[in-house]
Amino acid sequence: MALSLAIIIILGLLFNRLFEKIKLPGLLGMLILGVLLGPYVTNYISEDILRISPDLRKIALIVILLRAGLGIKKDTLHKIGVPAVKMSCVPGLFEGFAIMFAGSYILGISKIEAGMLGFIIAAVSPAVVVPQMLNFIQNKRGQNKGIPTIILAGASIDDVFAITLFSTFLGMYGGEHVNITRKVLDIPISILLGIGIGVLTGIILTMLFKKYHMRDTKKTLILIAAAIILTGIEELLKNVVPIASLLGVMTIGFILLEKHPNAANRLAMKYNKVWVFAEILLFVLVGTQVNIQVALGSGVIGVLIIVIGLIFRSIGVLVSLAGTNLNMKERMFCVIAYLPKATVQAAIGAVPLAAGVKSGELILAIAVLSIIITAPLGAIGIKAAGEHWLPMD
Repeated sequence: MALSLAIIIILGLLFNRLFEKIKLPGLLGMLILGVLLGPYVTNYISEDILRISPDLRKIALIVILLRAGLGIKKDTLHKIGVPAVKMSCVPGLFEGFAIMFAGSYILGISKIEAGMLGFIIAAVSPAVVVPQMLNFIQNKRGQNKGIPTIILAGASIDDVFAITLFSTFLGMYGGEHVNITRKVLDIPISILLGIGIGVLTGIILTMLFKKYHMRDTKKTLILIAAAIILTGIEELLKNVVPIASLLGVMTIGFILLEKHPNAANRLAMKYNKVWVFAEILLFVLVGTQVNIQVALGSGVIGVLIIVIGLIFRSIGVLVSLAGTNLNMKERMFCVIAYLPKATVQAAIGAVPLAAGVKSGELILAIAVLSIIITAPLGAIGIKAAGEHWLPMD
């Protein structure tokens, strides 16, 4: 396990550097490295690492979401409020239902199975999107109109809608009595509870940091531990009440910035350093989940389904941004920023197969294919479009 970790770190840094040298996103190099080292190609990473991979990926995602929260200012949030809310649900709903109807017709599967596929695919990847938006915020690109923050806020809630609707279709397939009204209500409840627990945690930590003098390194560790506990509460109560814990994690950072800005700014610098390690773990381990052979099994039909979904997602983004002061290039940047898939697809793509869904293998194949197509293209597109279309503020 220790040797595998050393290999991931050394090669991760190398691939990151190589891809940046050829003007491609470093995260793309780390994703490809993960594919090459993973169990479906060379199988070079120890099973112990792969076994705890979901927890390691979650911690890495927590690090970048905390950093994101520590960079979101109240006035910026007010400025982008309504568009961010629309971006959190409209594009995903457009994509999910488009795939449901197209998939049912093209693949010859039931609407319920196609609905599962649609809302597995519909989730945007915070792992790919959030780090790049933070880079634009740090480089003062698009900040005047709050464009990176719109994407940050929307992407953090987008998954809540997708996973809730996926679980609804899965329950319907299994013959469970699914209360649709309750499922719909679960979404705002999840969001409000996530924000509420994040606010409470942020306030408690602010009081703690103001009352007791401690090194910023200790504050950084306490903050990560609190965020991990928050995600643990979500897992513990998932069958009782839904909680959007990742949104809560970002809220903790936001509250700290509002209540204790000096400490928050110092902690943000600490998380920039921690992210160097966490980034390698996140993207390499996401890459290890990609089974290229399974993805190829869906063939041209799988690509067609994904393209149809992305077209409707893009329409959803443009609908969400209607009435804003963004110009066409800035709107097209938002379209591109909402393309990448990775985290959710890797996490739940195999759930229908494990649950005995008839088309489970096909659903998994298309989910994996969506990662292979959209993660690299999205990463490259975000970097290129952001540098050319987002103005320096």
